[in-house]
Amino acid sequence: MRLFDELGRALLDAGSMTWQITWSLILGFTLSAVIQAVVRREAIARHLGDSNTRTLALATGLGAASSSCSYAAVALARALVRRGASFTAAMAFEIASTNLVIELGIILALLISWQFTVAEFTGGPIMIVLMAVAFRLFVRKRTITAAREQADKGLAGSMEGHAAMDMSITSGGGFWRRLISRDGYTSVSSIFVMEWAAVIRDIVIGLLIAGAVAAWVPDSFWRQLFLTGHPLAAQLWGPVIGPVISLLSFVCSIGNAPLAAVLWNGGISFGGVVAFIFADLIIIPILIIYRKYYGTKMMLVLLGIFYATMVAGGYIIEFTFGGLGLVPAQRAAKVTDTGITWNYTTILNIISLLVAAALVIRFVRSGSASMLKMMGGSPAQQQHTRDHSEVLLHRDVQPAQQVLQTQVSDHQDTIAVPSTGKAPAPMARSRD
Repeated sequence: MRLFDELGRALLDAGSMTWQITWSLILGFTLSAVIQAVVRREAIARHLGDSNTRTLALATGLGAASSSCSYAAVALARALVRRGASFTAAMAFEIASTNLVIELGIILALLISWQFTVAEFTGGPIMIVLMAVAFRLFVRKRTITAAREQADKGLAGSMEGHAAMDMSITSGGGFWRRLISRDGYTSVSSIFVMEWAAVIRDIVIGLLIAGAVAAWVPDSFWRQLFLTGHPLAAQLWGPVIGPVISLLSFVCSIGNAPLAAVLWNGGISFGGVVAFIFADLIIIPILIIYRKYYGTKMMLVLLGIFYATMVAGGYIIEFTFGGLGLVPAQRAAKVTDTGITWNYTTILNIISLLVAAALVIRFVRSGSASMLKMMGGSPAQQQHTRDHSEVLLHRDVQPAQQVLQTQVSDHQDTIAVPSTGKAPAPMARSRD
């Protein structure tokens, strides 16, 4: 009976966190789908051919508007490298894709406090700058060249099909005209559902782990681990131990936000929480993928640089926000069972679930459900995946001749044909 009670308590904590963040997840994914619907992925690599300041800023912005799934972000970054993007810019894109997305910021504000949202969107660019500096100072060109050669082998990782899909709007007209069109509705619904399908596993696992940790791990363990009795030591230790916990948790993407709330209640420092959230790109499964994509040496380089910049970024956030008086005084993250009551959360959940239902219905009725079977795939299948997704999304609004033209253009490994009918030349390799 005690075992069932403990399991019930863990599930209640997980359910409570789920109820608190449901509307924010739907809102975040909807806004992300709208942004991705008007930004064609094919256009991204053309602008990331070097690693100067402007390019890194552009890579950060494009990444923030892209997928929040860590596996898809890693696969898409490798695709950018293979298309000639600067390796550093591709990594900046990857970091922004998982750490600067809308839905993560909303969830952090709901579960912990708004200060963590500000810290996340401040610390992400700091980490990218530190990463770029580290690549320039410590990574040799021959290491990057070897990584490119390994990437060109096209070994399969995870979410290859999802990373290959370009579901953006291809019809003409202004922003709002395209967005409210039938084509726009289909595009937004498809991106919304596919993004959910990509991250639902990590969200569920993250919530269950957070619920179990909150219910079963005593506060005394966290106080000892995070050195809460020694304020300065806790500030110095938090950013060091945070990424290590993330690495061992096997949870990435938005799924680590609930566990971050548990760690904050347990006593980890402010900068430690931020460093923990950054570390979704060095969990063990993704390190294995790095090894397949870029080779063992580059995998170790990415692990070392990412970890060092996460720690450094955590320190900068810790002491900057502390100096400005922005570190929350109370540790009251919403991780325990609060029950369902008639409040703004319930109202927003009902509205958001209706919106989600409308998008899912459109996704199914448009015939796009078959794309779910292509989410895994391999790099060798990416071209077919991209072609098939474009046909599914635009078959009822795009003339057959334009569809055929797009397919032929893609098979020639060029950028998608614009309305002028003139395809730009393929981008040259970056010297990085």
